[in-house]
Amino acid sequence: MLRIVEFIKHAFSTNNFIPLHEPRFMGNEKQYLNDCIDSTFVSSVGAYVERFEKEFASYVGSKYAVATVNGTAALHASLLLSGVEKGDEVITQPLSFIATCNAIAYCGASPVFVDVDMDTLGMSPESLDKFLKENCTLKNNQCINKATGKTTKACVPMHTFGHPCRIDAIKEICDTWKISLVEDAAESLGSYYKNKHTGTFGQLGTFSFNGNKIITSGGGGVIVTDDEVLAKKAKHLTTTAKLPHRWEFVHDESGYNYRMPNLNAALLVAQLEQLEAFLENKRNLALAYEEFFLTCKDAQFVKEPKDSQSNYWLNAVILKDKAQRDAFLQFTNDQGVMTRPIWKLMNELVMFENCQCTELKNAKYLEERVVNIPSSVRLPV
Repeated sequence: MLRIVEFIKHAFSTNNFIPLHEPRFMGNEKQYLNDCIDSTFVSSVGAYVERFEKEFASYVGSKYAVATVNGTAALHASLLLSGVEKGDEVITQPLSFIATCNAIAYCGASPVFVDVDMDTLGMSPESLDKFLKENCTLKNNQCINKATGKTTKACVPMHTFGHPCRIDAIKEICDTWKISLVEDAAESLGSYYKNKHTGTFGQLGTFSFNGNKIITSGGGGVIVTDDEVLAKKAKHLTTTAKLPHRWEFVHDESGYNYRMPNLNAALLVAQLEQLEAFLENKRNLALAYEEFFLTCKDAQFVKEPKDSQSNYWLNAVILKDKAQRDAFLQFTNDQGVMTRPIWKLMNELVMFENCQCTELKNAKYLEERVVNIPSSVRLPV
């Protein structure tokens, strides 16, 4: 373990505390923020919001992007746009950040958990297919859970730590079963599966710009889609469902105050300009980690899956067992190297412990062994 700590400190050229993932502001952030402040348009109306939406859509290859206040809001709105209602079910993975399931719960729906793949850490299409064939039936072009009688409206796979899951196979299954595919691409900006950007396979995709993401506006999120009608609905729903008028306040449904402020968008425009440099920097770090961990018997470095180009947002290792994981976490953090375990499985949390699950063999294995290690963009020495 000491060798690992020494390597990480050497990789980041410091003996000081090394955080897991800190933001880098090395471009036009201050200039654009000052411009935004000078314009007085600091809330949800402003030039930087529109500029960011256009530039982000262009970057990921979607026709439309709608900026939101955070990634959870983007996912919540996307589920609503997909027709998810109270009493419905949404299939997702248990190995995910809590926001994935929170967004489902906000709709009054229940998550159903299928297993993940060992190599991608994301939803397993085989587990999804098996669950649907064994538990569901198609009735009037809707997927019905035979055990609960509820409608399965959507499926939300998550690209764990920026590593793409087998999203094309998942999409094919969802299309067969008339289930809306909503991608949780919160962690995977700059990641591609079979040369197509994550978040653009489903009807809707969502990204996050929280302070620990590869680019950040402190908070922030975005919805992407190729559907013009859905894009317009997304903007309307996230802007308190207010009908356009020069002075009247008329709202035609219960909407949400989810629009991204111009101040945050100004920061993101500057961050987006640096994204390619950030990605190259992080890939070089990942390659260095990969080479180093080949010499470690008890720690396996998590590499990008087949047919994928990962952004390596958070680098991760898989330890021998839970005892070794806990010892690793204790030692590294005591040495000033921030490491964190993967999330507790969502189906083990009190809010979701009664939700339907498949066999979660892979998810449980990974929960007990995966640890994230420092992954920040490295500063020039």
